[in-house]
This record gives sequence, C-alpha cells and structure tokens, in this order.
Amino acid sequence: MAGFSVSDSTAERIGYITRTQSFSACHRLHSIHLSDEENKRVYGKCNNPNGHGHNYKVEVTVRGKIDRLTGMVMNLTDLKRCIEEVIMIPLDHKHLDIDVPYFARVVSTTENVAVYIWDNMVKVLPSNLLYEIKIHETDKNVVIYRGE
Repeated sequence: MAGFSVSDSTAERIGYITRTQSFSACHRLHSIHLSDEENKRVYGKCNNPNGHGHNYKVEVTVRGKIDRLTGMVMNLTDLKRCIEEVIMIPLDHKHLDIDVPYFARVVSTTENVAVYIWDNMVKVLPSNLLYEIKIHETDKNVVIYRGE
C-alpha cells in the first residue's frame, strides 16, 4: 500500500486479549421441563441425582482498539478483577444448580454456563469490549459463546 507505513501513528490497531481462569464446580444436567425418564434419556449419566463435577477452564477474550498512550486494549488487572467478580466468586467450588440462582430454572450445560458468564461479564466490562467466552469442560469438550 503506497504511502502507508507500519509505524503510521494514525492507523487504528485492534487487539485481542485472552485471560484464562480455572474453577471447579458440580452440577446435574436435569431440565424441569422434561420428565425424569426424558432427563435420563437425554442426559444419561450426567443426570445422576447427586450430580458430578468438572474442573472448568474458562478463556475470556476482549477485543478493542489498542490505546496509543497505554499500548493496551484494557488493563489486565481490570480484566482479572472482572473475572474474579463474575466467575470465581459465584461459581468456584459451588453446586451450580443449588448455589447459583440462575441455574434454578436453566439447565447447567456448559453452553448455558457460557451464556451466564457472558451476560454477567458484559455488565462489568467497558461497552462492546467482550469478544468471546470459551469454556473447556474437559480436555475433549469445549464450548464457545460470542453473545449471538
């Protein structure tokens, strides 16, 4: 591109920051909208009446302009504080279906955990900064939610 330089100070740069956090929680996959038999058929062993647990790994990604003065999309200390408030305090070492009111009527699938985290992160982050929530439920099961 003629006349454009990589060091051009007028070009807006967009960056992505991802912070990873782990938490442990248990849950039972059980829908109040299905019969007990339907729940057993749909959720199998994950419908165990006593629940089961996971060591979740959550990746919170923000996207925004790289500030020319600070060189940051956002301060990682602020992102860490938001994650503590939205994920660690309400979810870590909790029984999702019992301890988190949201899941009293919403099945605590990893998809819905991602929605819960998204909906609460957008309340504490600067406007239009949240890009993606990625949850590793196991080494083989990953859910991505982008607010759609």
